[in-house]
Amino acid sequence: MVASRRLQFAELPEAFKDVKLRSFSLSVYKTIESRNLIAVASKTVTHYLTNFKNMQGRGMGLYLHSATKGSGKTRMAVGIANELLKSHQVKFAGSTTIIKEIKRTFNNKPGDDGETESQLLDSLAAVEILIIDDFGTETPTNWVNDKFYQIINDRYVGRKVTIFTSNESLNDLNYDDRITNRIKERTYQIAFPEESVREYIAEKNNQDLIENLKGGSK
Repeated sequence: MVASRRLQFAELPEAFKDVKLRSFSLSVYKTIESRNLIAVASKTVTHYLTNFKNMQGRGMGLYLHSATKGSGKTRMAVGIANELLKSHQVKFAGSTTIIKEIKRTFNNKPGDDGETESQLLDSLAAVEILIIDDFGTETPTNWVNDKFYQIINDRYVGRKVTIFTSNESLNDLNYDDRITNRIKERTYQIAFPEESVREYIAEKNNQDLIENLKGGSK
């Protein structure tokens, strides 16, 4: 699959398509604790990607977690996706989007233009690398639990790499042990700072605006 088709297949968020791991800044975090934690996270991700062939052979993925929204989990996941897209097939999807897509297949039948539920689940199970963003934000009904179990178990059996971002640690994730135990076995859990970098970016944008206004008034 050529690079442009890989990018189209990945369906990365428009705002993050140009995000690279080398541009992930540690200095945006204010506290020493946050900077130390993100430094460990970045080092772990670098080690993971450097040894990706071995990781892929074992079906090992990543579980990036922090209770704080805007802590950099999605940005890091997209950076990982852009790195892997150079030579691998990657699919990026929010967990709620996956559920919506499954529900949209309900009226589709074999031979229709759209995918059937079975075809969609099979494609999610078979893709080389699946990145599930914001895992755990969806309401974990029995139906949702069963669908994610099917996807995660099929990928577990097939030793397919799955990368998650979540606002919940695996111990706090509101899913049954069938799901969490498989994720625990096949991912490295990486904690992110409990600090939002969006606040820093907003402050910097305001400062830049003020400086530009000052410059324009001279």
